Amino acid sequence: MEAQLSPYRLRKARETYNFFNVFNAISWNLTVGVIITLFALRLGASSTYIGLLSASFYLALFLLPLGKILARRFSIIGIFSFTWMIRSICMILAVIAPFVDYAGHRKTALLLIILGVFLFNAFRGVGMIGNNPVLSELAHGPDRGSYMTQIQIINSAIGMVSSFLIAIALGTEPPVFLFSLLLGAGVIMGIISGYVIKKVPEPPSEKDRQGMGLAAVFKDAFAQESLRSFMVILFLVILVSGVTRTFVVVYAREVFGHNDGLILLYSVFGGMGYLIAGLSIKFLVDRLGAKPLFLVCVILGAVSMIPVVFLPVSAVFNITGAILFLVFLFFMLNFGFLGSEGIAQTYFLALIPQDKSLDLGIIYFFVFGAAGACGSFLAGLLLDFFSVLGVSSFVSFKILFIILFTLAIVALAMQKKMKSLGSFPLRSALEVIFSFKDLRAISLLDRLNKAEDSQEEELLLGALHDTPSHLAVDGLLERARSPRLATRLEAIRALERMDKLNDKAQKALIDDVKNNPYTTAYISARILGNHNCKNAIPLLREHAVSDDYMLAGEAVNALAKMSDESFRLEIEKIILNTKNPRLKIMCAEALGHYHCTDSISVLFDILRSENPPPYLGDEVILAIASILNIQRAFYKILARYKADNSLVSALAMDETDSTFEFVNSYVSGKKRISKEKIKNIVSCAENLQSAASNYVAKNDGADLSRWILELPEINKSAGLVKSVFSEAVVDKELSVYDCLRLLIIHWAAQELRIWAMKVK
Repeated sequence: MEAQLSPYRLRKARETYNFFNVFNAISWNLTVGVIITLFALRLGASSTYIGLLSASFYLALFLLPLGKILARRFSIIGIFSFTWMIRSICMILAVIAPFVDYAGHRKTALLLIILGVFLFNAFRGVGMIGNNPVLSELAHGPDRGSYMTQIQIINSAIGMVSSFLIAIALGTEPPVFLFSLLLGAGVIMGIISGYVIKKVPEPPSEKDRQGMGLAAVFKDAFAQESLRSFMVILFLVILVSGVTRTFVVVYAREVFGHNDGLILLYSVFGGMGYLIAGLSIKFLVDRLGAKPLFLVCVILGAVSMIPVVFLPVSAVFNITGAILFLVFLFFMLNFGFLGSEGIAQTYFLALIPQDKSLDLGIIYFFVFGAAGACGSFLAGLLLDFFSVLGVSSFVSFKILFIILFTLAIVALAMQKKMKSLGSFPLRSALEVIFSFKDLRAISLLDRLNKAEDSQEEELLLGALHDTPSHLAVDGLLERARSPRLATRLEAIRALERMDKLNDKAQKALIDDVKNNPYTTAYISARILGNHNCKNAIPLLREHAVSDDYMLAGEAVNALAKMSDESFRLEIEKIILNTKNPRLKIMCAEALGHYHCTDSISVLFDILRSENPPPYLGDEVILAIASILNIQRAFYKILARYKADNSLVSALAMDETDSTFEFVNSYVSGKKRISKEKIKNIVSCAENLQSAASNYVAKNDGADLSRWILELPEINKSAGLVKSVFSEAVVDKELSVYDCLRLLIIHWAAQELRIWAMKVK
């Protein structure tokens, strides 16, 4: 299979591989899962024996080079299929073990079990040569992490259900012959899984390319610092994972004395932990990356061992408490360490080139095997050594878990040496995990990827607009290239709600402004301005005079928001010369953003023009209010006036009356202010009442003009504003605007309040 699989063939291949995983998972749980450990313990196996059983799983991985040699002569899928069927047939030795035990040959029965398990794992080790190449091909594409985790979910779900059914079948103290029936069923499932895998397309093998020798593979792998560091961390994590998963069963039986059925029920909760870990990783891995999720899983696994260290001996004899504790322990250990094993392979495949997945995959499984084998065997020896010394199982396991916890902490301390591979930093990943907004955005993005029509896409993009998250940027940029205009509009609109835009998003928006006038360019221009994208200023200046008036309006507004002061005079020219009402309104809004009092005269000229378009007057007056920094308070007055035009006099007098009361009460309470100053300020407030009344009721602005000119200059720009407003109140062309009269009175009242508060 030299070429990449087409989407259809990839989907069919994944379906077949998923089908294989179902039978494979059932076979595993019925042959070498927890059931084989319980079977061996039932026959009186020691901790060392259990350690050897577990170690065989890992030692068999050292047979991968044999599989590599065979792959040069035979197809990888053929080797995979043949070894998978033969390994299951080898477990017939364990199937007949109960009959041998019944005949009085217990040691021979234990020998048959360990021989069957060793042969099972040996053939599995040879067949595993196809695991990474097959996974590398099937997990190709942006959903690599998600698909690999889906395999983990299938395995964990089957394991959980199988453990539950096995627990029901075994009960509390089952006859040993029942183990034969379950093991036999596992053999049949294993043979079926070996047949199913034959239907998966052949991945590139040694026949298709020149493979390296084993020594060269090791040299290549450990010459890379990032890969070398990861292998050390992987060794520590797998060692801890292998020991905890194997000996937690022994812990439940030897320390707490619980029966086979109950322990298998704990395994159900362990499977549930593995399943939930898989579901969580699948949901997050393609957004956060493999590294932070690997670290989170290791942290959770390490934390779950702490209760074992501090558990009081009295808790062992509390049946309810012991059951709840073991449920928690099985769940968390599997969630943490099995979850870390699954995501570790995802990280590894992303770390290495795809064409080296077979060669470097051998190194991965060598490290995996060495760690698991050493850990399981040494842990078994350690527990038996403590037993010889007379140390209780309760204390022995405390010491074992202290050692394992320490090794997990060492692995976490080395995490800085792992390449990020585009992943989020751990802290940022945790923020996402605990953020409802980000989790909802991820869920919406997943649904968006599965959307079947443009209408569904638009609905989901609308939801993403209401759930802004930086995690959605890439997905939105992808939809911004949709062939459908409505989808592009929704995608770009959703980007507007982001707190920040990365460089990729900024470039995409700049390209959109360049290439898509009359459609989406105006939205992109607005977003660039809202996010203060300074590198877009030259482009926005160019499009401020575009024939696309929507784009031109958003461009001038964006330049104003970014305080491009040198372009303000150009905006004043545009607003005076253009006949387009929309563009005039946008220019007025832009001038408001500059807060430059020099522009007030230009805005007054707009009001003096004949037959101004509807709403233009309101926009101009609001822009003046914005320049004066009083828009927020004035907008409420304007809204009330627009609701009822007859309120103009009442609203004007409300301003002056409330200001008079404020000034009178404020200055009268200040003992340090001289009576003469108090009298002047109060007199000024009274004069404002009468001047405003004449201006509104009689359209006579002479008194108000004099009042404005006599008002002290509170700041640098006050002189210019006073000059412009004193002329405006006597200008008959401007007096027709009730809104403008309300604005000037509101400004005058605010200035008087400020003066009163500053008087000393």
